Amino acid sequence: MRRNLAARIGVWSTHHRKTAILGWLLFVVLATGIGGASGMVEMTDAENGAGESARAEQILLDAGLDKPAGELVMVSAPAAGEWKPAAEALATAVRETGETRNITPPVPSENGEDALIAFEMKGDAATSSERIQPVLDAVAAVGADHPDVEIHQFGEASAGKWLGDLLAEDFRKAEFTAVPLALGILLVAFGAIVAALLPVGLALTACMAAFGLLSIASHQLHLFQTTYSVMFLMGFAVGVDYCLFYLRRERDERAAGRDAETALRIAAATSGRAVLVSGLTVMVAMGGMFLSGLLLFKGFALATITVLPALLSWLGDRIDAGRIPLLNRRAEHGSPESGRITGRVLGPVLARPRTFAVAAVVLLLALAAPALGMKTESLGLEEQFGSDAQLSIAHSRITESFPGGPAPALVVVTAPDITAPEVGEALGRFEDVTVHRDENVAEFELPLPGGAADLTDLRDKRLPAAFDGTGAKAHVTGETAGSVDFNDQLRRGIVPVFAFITAVTFLLMLFCFRSYVIAATSIVLNLLSVAASYGVMTAVFQHGWGASLIGSEGIGAIEAWMPLFVLVVLFGLSMDYHVFVVSRIREARGSGLDNRSAIETGLRRTAGAVTGAAAIMVAVFAVFGTLSMQDMQQMGVGLAVAVLLDATLVRMVLLPSVMLLLGERNWRTPRGLSRLPSLEREEAAGPVTGRDTVRA
Repeated sequence: MRRNLAARIGVWSTHHRKTAILGWLLFVVLATGIGGASGMVEMTDAENGAGESARAEQILLDAGLDKPAGELVMVSAPAAGEWKPAAEALATAVRETGETRNITPPVPSENGEDALIAFEMKGDAATSSERIQPVLDAVAAVGADHPDVEIHQFGEASAGKWLGDLLAEDFRKAEFTAVPLALGILLVAFGAIVAALLPVGLALTACMAAFGLLSIASHQLHLFQTTYSVMFLMGFAVGVDYCLFYLRRERDERAAGRDAETALRIAAATSGRAVLVSGLTVMVAMGGMFLSGLLLFKGFALATITVLPALLSWLGDRIDAGRIPLLNRRAEHGSPESGRITGRVLGPVLARPRTFAVAAVVLLLALAAPALGMKTESLGLEEQFGSDAQLSIAHSRITESFPGGPAPALVVVTAPDITAPEVGEALGRFEDVTVHRDENVAEFELPLPGGAADLTDLRDKRLPAAFDGTGAKAHVTGETAGSVDFNDQLRRGIVPVFAFITAVTFLLMLFCFRSYVIAATSIVLNLLSVAASYGVMTAVFQHGWGASLIGSEGIGAIEAWMPLFVLVVLFGLSMDYHVFVVSRIREARGSGLDNRSAIETGLRRTAGAVTGAAAIMVAVFAVFGTLSMQDMQQMGVGLAVAVLLDATLVRMVLLPSVMLLLGERNWRTPRGLSRLPSLEREEAAGPVTGRDTVRA
């Protein structure tokens, strides 16, 4: 066996298990405590945006002109003017809450059957959702007293409150679902309660430490509100997978007759090394998009390679405590069903590799085909929550009666002297202009009934014509502008991010396996998995094929940030299986087996672990598909499908057939790579007291 960095860490951990375990627990407590005390800093609108809209938000922020949270309440009556008593009562009730200001008189619609009342929330707009409840109660009370009218409310604070409550409930259900699912799968995989609880417990402590580090890091790089929940579900699945790979190898070595210390050393040198490489790849890929992924996966890798060996050494044979008879018997014998299935698949694949390679590629390309017509956009409320959602109904009704009302464009004008005559003349062409003399900033709102088309006309024609020659600059922000700018930035950003993660992944695989063939194969297989995932997402959520089966609907588009996010996540996560499987094949090849036998041995020995790990990931990602928001459903289905394809069709069919076709070229090390410093050195594997069997 080879003594590498992971093996040295594992050996140290087993010999200093008390230090390793207590040190890890202390680290978790300190990270959690300090992170909790410091709190999380969320992104501002300017930081969350892009392009011109972000610049406009930053101008207002720098000038101390934070826009208050605005609210709109529409009162609808069966006939023109019958809304007046309810509107008067509503204005009074809202004013008496003490949370509002600048309540405007009711503005009637064209047909006179609706009236719109606008007001602002007092205090910081960022915290307005926390103070909106008395206003919501007041509006609801007026509605109850006037059953002859309909009342719809929409605004930054009310939408924030509704969304916050919905997301909190969604993610709470998801988090409480993911842990039992993973535990159940691990019970089937190991057949013992302690062995199943160990990966779950270690992954949870890694999450706690990572969240604390994220809170600290958020003071430098501000985070999204839902970062913790999303990263918990993804990171928990990966953390459990790392532990499963490590623990399964240790149990295999013990079953082969090796003593406890030797089994741990072998597990550290093999699965531990795979975890290190996989964790590093995941960190780099996720780090290409956001810092939170980098810190979180760093915590999982650290916990797996340092604490797990110490815990296994301390537990010894107690790892099998709490055996479940039927399940434990299946685990001890390597799951005969899994072995038979693996053999049935591998036999024909290795007998006719060219046929199966072509068939697998054709199937993946067929699944990817719908992605050629993928349309991306920042989803509106009706697309996100469906037309029946309370928030969607309010937004739709207000927009129909008062076009541009809920989402007007906010124009921010700056000039060296905002009071200059030529600037004042230009501003005089617009209504309700607010001029901040001390900051040399002016702002006003304009309706955008035509959405993005009107925004383009405003930016390219109306504003340049109005302020030409004045020395003033006009920037447009607002919901529509922010969505358009964000989408444009994502389109531009996906190319450098793709180039970054493919290049770095190639270099990591090259350095790890010292084979440009394996490195290139890794990239191609990942791209096929990502393309198939894109195709399935497009088919289900854009075209609606089978969407009703998961309680969703086709909305004609994919969320703008989804392709980039899925690309980065899958490029990182698919390395789990690839590094684990190829490392085992390489290990078998290094023991003297020919290429075909090494491929078969490596796949048979990893089949059980990969099946269990994939089941955990698919189950956890599928939880996203049960959430209320369309983008969360898209993410869940996309990731679950990709992992399922990656662990089955790609790893069990395409990978072995391609590696067999490439033959000895898989293991050739170019002369230049041979000069790289080695991460490993030879070490005796230790005595074997029983028969070393090939396990499925």
